[in-house]
Amino acid sequence: MVDFFWQSFVIFVVTVDPIGLVPLFLAATLNYADTQRSQIAFRATLIATGILVAFAVGGEKFLNILGIGFPALRIAGGILLFLVAIDMLLVRESGLRSAVHAEMEEAGIQHNIAVFPLAIPLIAGPGAITSIILLMGQTGSDLTQQILVIGALLCVLAFTLLLFIGATKVQRFLGITGINVVTRVMGIILASLACQFVIDGIKDSW
Repeated sequence: MVDFFWQSFVIFVVTVDPIGLVPLFLAATLNYADTQRSQIAFRATLIATGILVAFAVGGEKFLNILGIGFPALRIAGGILLFLVAIDMLLVRESGLRSAVHAEMEEAGIQHNIAVFPLAIPLIAGPGAITSIILLMGQTGSDLTQQILVIGALLCVLAFTLLLFIGATKVQRFLGITGINVVTRVMGIILASLACQFVIDGIKDSW
């Protein structure tokens, strides 16, 4: 049980990438005071939590309605996570890990950055959504393991909130280079996990 919790925790850490989100959060909240920035961080994290928990509860059922089997989800999810890992290794921004430039401009005009792009797609991005569905699918009907997955998710989101609140200090301490190094290390781990998802999916399909 403990091993499964830590496996889930590591997967969420590398897919959400809280440390890598710090510069993006600072860029999105550049014109806000510290008090407003903390409020935005709390709201964005809360919204992302609701989205990811919703996918945890109903994601697999929705896929069953569409006729998508779990082995197919493992393979597709593994490929998607591998693409996210490549972005992390190259430290580049794309629609998989962050909002594109046009979306950032739209968010600035609409003044709804807590929802978009912070909650979606920065925190509750494709990688995190795919991971929560895959991990919940692995639990079967084991309620204890399901609680462990959601618990691991909540721990990572709480860590993300703390980093957002102290984003200025985090960036000053690590610097851009330090943040990029951490992101690359997370990318290597995520690439390995993604390959394992694909291998397991192929095995399950046979």
